[in-house]
Amino acid sequence: MRLHRLELEGFGPFRDRQVVDFDAYEGDGIFLITGRTGAGKSSVLDGVCFALYGSAPRYDGAEKRLRSDHCAPEDPTRVSVEFTVGDRRWKVTRSPEYQRPKKRGEGFTTLAPDAHLDEYVEGEWIGRQRGPRNVALELDEIVGLSQQQFLQVILLAQNRFAEFLLAKND
Repeated sequence: MRLHRLELEGFGPFRDRQVVDFDAYEGDGIFLITGRTGAGKSSVLDGVCFALYGSAPRYDGAEKRLRSDHCAPEDPTRVSVEFTVGDRRWKVTRSPEYQRPKKRGEGFTTLAPDAHLDEYVEGEWIGRQRGPRNVALELDEIVGLSQQQFLQVILLAQNRFAEFLLAKND
């Protein structure tokens, strides 16, 4: 799996849309995500994990905290990641459950979690799956790793380092 692009909006510390272009570092082979405490480094990794699996390791059991505290009620929350597996390019976009103002009347309405999976074919994005469950099932086949395997092999979360050190070889 190769990551190409990550877009975060209303996610973690990021109210406004932020874009990470991983392809810009393609020639480097390896790169470091660095910055001051609280700059959003871990949130970039959380975004990748949330887009692929619908949850983020730092927020186990508290996905409602994924929405940025800086968001106004009408601001959207979504994460999108583009990646390649084999010779196929994919984009998954997810939104967690959150509340937004009602379109008519007073108060708020709860938006359900949402997910879209698209494939890049001959210069355009083609929708392949929609809905968190359908996207998750399709991504299981595409990525070939469960979230736990992904977090052990690809993306070692900050709060899981001790678990990694104590893991058995199976």
